[in-house]
Amino acid sequence: AEKKSIAARPLVFDFDLMNASESREISDTRLSDLCFVPFDTETTGLSVENDAIVQLGAVRVLKGRIVEGEVLDTFVNPGRPIPPASTKIHSVTDTDVSGAPEISSVGQAFHHFARGAVLVAHNAPFDIGILRKFQGDIGVEWDHPVLDTVLLSSVVFGINEQHSLDALCERLSIEIPSQLRHTALGDARATAEALVKMLPLLEGKGFRTFGELVQETRKHGRLLHDLNE
Repeated sequence: AEKKSIAARPLVFDFDLMNASESREISDTRLSDLCFVPFDTETTGLSVENDAIVQLGAVRVLKGRIVEGEVLDTFVNPGRPIPPASTKIHSVTDTDVSGAPEISSVGQAFHHFARGAVLVAHNAPFDIGILRKFQGDIGVEWDHPVLDTVLLSSVVFGINEQHSLDALCERLSIEIPSQLRHTALGDARATAEALVKMLPLLEGKGFRTFGELVQETRKHGRLLHDLNE
């Protein structure tokens, strides 16, 4: 998820990170029949290569509705101090994570939570990238299908609009309580609400199956990349 402008995550355009195995079965599945797991990570910094996860939150969306009560919300001990500049954004402190589980156990729990689902994140290559960096420690492969709400926003509203999570929520009349913004679960919930509101808009544009939507998001990914070069 994107952060405040003073320390916004750069958009990540390594789309190989999102090219998980896409079987014909899911490619032909209607969007309305899919299970989605919108999630967010809070981290020690803005680098996939150099930083670590300090908080992970996820919710479940089934048949176009958020499944209330089905959540994953946990601090993660990154095994290093959290820089004050990062704490200023997400409010996670060294004290919060001192007794928290490490990424090895949190990652396994999240992998189980997301079994059989499409992972969804805002600026997904960042979150997927940092999970994949630790997959050796976790002992799993992150080979789930992936959707990025940055790209879904571009498909629905056009590439010239702002596609930050705040801008998307404002456009879709989604209210994020201030105490939950820039928390992993709060941003995962906001991403889920945005997804739920965009799904019928996407189907209205003729994208009814997962495969059709992925092909369109790949086009928009290339266009957004060009605009940000």
